[in-house]
Amino acid sequence: MAMVLEAPGYALQRQRRTWPMPGTGEVLLRVRACGVCRTDLHIVDGELTSPHLPCIPGHEVIGTVLARGDGVTALAPGDRIGVPWLGFTCGICTQCRAGRENLCEHATFTGYQRDGGYADFMIADARFCLPIPPSYTDEEAAPLLCAGLIGYRALRKAGDGRRLGLYGFGAAAHILIQVARYEGRQVYAFVKPGDPAAMSFARDLGAIWAGPSGTQPPEALDAAIIFAPVGSLVPAALQAVRPGGRVVCAGIHMSDIPSFPYRLLWMEREIVSVANLTRQDGIDFLSLAPKIPVRTQVSAYSLTDANDALAALRLGQIHGAAVLVPDQQ
Repeated sequence: MAMVLEAPGYALQRQRRTWPMPGTGEVLLRVRACGVCRTDLHIVDGELTSPHLPCIPGHEVIGTVLARGDGVTALAPGDRIGVPWLGFTCGICTQCRAGRENLCEHATFTGYQRDGGYADFMIADARFCLPIPPSYTDEEAAPLLCAGLIGYRALRKAGDGRRLGLYGFGAAAHILIQVARYEGRQVYAFVKPGDPAAMSFARDLGAIWAGPSGTQPPEALDAAIIFAPVGSLVPAALQAVRPGGRVVCAGIHMSDIPSFPYRLLWMEREIVSVANLTRQDGIDFLSLAPKIPVRTQVSAYSLTDANDALAALRLGQIHGAAVLVPDQQ
């Protein structure tokens, strides 16, 4: 069974699927859990415009290997692995050869051009499956595969500054704040105005300050990471960082950035974006997470309730991460 997107802007449809045996280099997985990411919402709502339709969303997948295709030797039936957003790269383009596979010219992505984890079973390229630390349950591990990985890459892009602002305190931020505090940083949380529960959630996780996203922090930030898909936060974040500070746009989709005065960018402030992830990001972060240890707060939904989970995410009702669990569990 799978939850399938037939056309953007419409609810997912429950469908019965017959799953093929894996091809060369592939594995067949029994899905144990799949996180619900804001990227899924952008795909379902038509804000990301190149899905392979019909499409099974989901790219924070925890699964067990059932069968493997020709040429797969690193994985065996019974192995528990994770399937992230990056589902395939060519390995030969200019970006891949330069170690930037996240920017591969021919990349395909799980739950977008490749069927994802909103299903009982799925096929994945074995090269892009990641080992999952045994200390995490399936539901706890699922958000690490995107909210954790993209947050981790964004943190590396932000540099080593001590004062870090996080704009949008959802799945990624609730993981990243734990990594940042482990590294000795001070975290300032910016949340949607009128959401005191999110402010309390951020403070409970160790933010030294939390306030509405339109306000300024009590001291200048060394860097800011924007998870909320709101372009107007870019000039707000530029205003919040010190000279030489950096603003990292961590989402795959963002509304248009409004014009702003040059003085906000002056003094060598920077704006950078984060695109996708690399397999090395996955290896590094999934090795670090249990050492901290990162704890994920999850709200579990049945796979058949995927539309409800997406609606709750759209309305900002998820504090932490939503995770789908197939009914077979």
